[in-house]
Amino acid sequence: MQDFRKLQVWQRAHQFVLTVYSVSAAFPDDERYGLISQIRRAVMSIPANVAEGCGRETNAELRRFLYIAIGSATEVDYFLLLARDLAFIEAAQYQQLNQEVDEIKRMLAGFIRRLKT
Repeated sequence: MQDFRKLQVWQRAHQFVLTVYSVSAAFPDDERYGLISQIRRAVMSIPANVAEGCGRETNAELRRFLYIAIGSATEVDYFLLLARDLAFIEAAQYQQLNQEVDEIKRMLAGFIRRLKT
C-alpha cells in the first residue's frame, strides 16, 4: 500500500479536479444535472481511482485502477471538447485544460509502465 497523497500524479489530478469544478461553475444553470454533473463525476474519478488503487495490496490491482483513471481522464477530455463546442468555455481555456488532462494521462501511463517492471 502507498500513500496516494505523496504521488505527483495524484496531486496533479487533485488540482485538476479543483480547476474543473471552478470552470464548470460558470456553465449554464440548466446544465447542473447534465454536463456539469457528468464532467465533475468523471474528473473526480481520476484521483479517486489512484487513491483506491494505492489502498490495494498488489501492483496488479493498482495498475487496474490506474487504467480506470486513464479512462476517466479520457472521458473528461471529451466533456471539455463538448463544453468548448457548446461555447461554455473559450478555445484558449479549452487548450489549457486539454493540455493538463493529456499530461495527467501521460503521467498515469508512465506510472503503469514503472509498475510493470
